Amino acid sequence: MTVKRTTQSPRKDLAHSAGPHVGLGLKSQHYDSVLARTESSFCVDFFEVHAENLMGLGGAPLARIEAVAERYPLSIHGTGLSLGSAGGLNARHLRRFRDVVAHFSPALVSDHLAWCRDNAVYYNDLLPLPLTEAVLRQVADNVSHAQDVLGRRLLVENPSTYLTFRESSFDEPDFLLTLVERTGCGLLLDINNVFVSCANLGTCPQSYLRRIPASVVGEVHLAGHSIVPLSASSDQTIRVDDHGSEVCEEVWALYSNWLAAQGDHPCPPTLVEWDTRVPEFEVLLAEARRARQCVTHN
Repeated sequence: MTVKRTTQSPRKDLAHSAGPHVGLGLKSQHYDSVLARTESSFCVDFFEVHAENLMGLGGAPLARIEAVAERYPLSIHGTGLSLGSAGGLNARHLRRFRDVVAHFSPALVSDHLAWCRDNAVYYNDLLPLPLTEAVLRQVADNVSHAQDVLGRRLLVENPSTYLTFRESSFDEPDFLLTLVERTGCGLLLDINNVFVSCANLGTCPQSYLRRIPASVVGEVHLAGHSIVPLSASSDQTIRVDDHGSEVCEEVWALYSNWLAAQGDHPCPPTLVEWDTRVPEFEVLLAEARRARQCVTHN
């Protein structure tokens, strides 16, 4: 991929055009369906692409994504910046991330409150962090560094969690809101992750969401998850954020209630994620239509 290494403004700006804005993850099996549509007859306003899938991409696959990007704004969503890494960000990965952002000039850029790298070793998962002051300082340094290199505000996504750390001195909403205050970043509010985490940890998702104002949220994610037994001999279950099914009714309700609580504040762009067991495109469109209905009815 040959790119200009200059800071660019987004090709299309979701924040300053009439909403609501509802998006879907762009999957290779759906390229033809997307490109066959006209914007005037479509219920989707933007598409998300994972940054790491674009690094080093060329030829026909790159051309197809560029064709989509000419018609629709993109959200570039990272999974490998490892914002929680104690040793700072990987310079090479950050440069490649910057090149993707410079090439596509997306409307939104994001990554996760997590770590996935230890020196040169990368792990195939987004791992949790103890929510302490020392970790907050490190994450804030990493977020600020990333924003300086990208020349853009970064949105930081709340994780799906399955455990807590005894060392934690913040709860997650306070940690995220303090991170916003210290760095000027925004939040990517994943409502499915809130529900999954709270269900697993025995806390209240409504209380969590009441503390997150739309003014700090640059994007919302909705997704499906699975419920699996902890072991073959146990009646206990855990919710796993696998993005492999429809958004569940509890998450739709949380989304609608959070929107209603924001009053006249515009709804941030909302994306429906479906990354595993990807269905036919019409199934995704039905999810996008429901998200739009939630916004228009609040």
